[in-house]
Amino acid sequence: MTSLLLFGATEGGLFDFDATLPLMALQVVLLTFILNSLFFRPVGRVVEERESYVTLTRSEAKRKLEEVKSLEDDLKHQLKSARQAAQKLISDAEQDSDKLYREALTLATNEANALREKARKDIDSQRDNAFDQLRADAEKLGDLIVDRLLAAK
Repeated sequence: MTSLLLFGATEGGLFDFDATLPLMALQVVLLTFILNSLFFRPVGRVVEERESYVTLTRSEAKRKLEEVKSLEDDLKHQLKSARQAAQKLISDAEQDSDKLYREALTLATNEANALREKARKDIDSQRDNAFDQLRADAEKLGDLIVDRLLAAK
C-alpha cells in the first residue's frame, strides 16, 4: 500500500486495490457467462435458424421461379403449336369447303346442261311429231281438195 501512496493515492480513493476489483471482475465474467448462456446463445440460435430458413426459402423460391419460367416457356410453345394447328385446320377446312363448292357447282352445271339437253331433245321430238302430223294433215287436205276438184268436174 505504501507504493500506492507514492503515486498520490489515498486509502479508499479512486485507485483502491482491495477485494472489490477481483470481485467486480468476477461479477463481470459471471454476468457475461450468464448473459451469454441465457440470452445471447438462444438469440443467436434463433437468428441462425431464421437465417438458415431465409436462405433455404430463398433458394427454394429461386428454384420455383426457374420452374415457373420453364413452365411458362413450355406453355408458350404449346400455345404457339396450338395456334399453328388451328391455322392449319382452318386452312384445310377452307380448302375442303372450296373444293365441295366447286364440285357442287360442277354437278349442278352438269345437271342443268343434261336437263337442257333433254328438254331440247323433247322439243325437237315434239316439233318433228308436229311436222309429221302437219304433213300428214296437209297430204290428207291436199288429197281431199284434189278429190273434190275432180268430183266437181
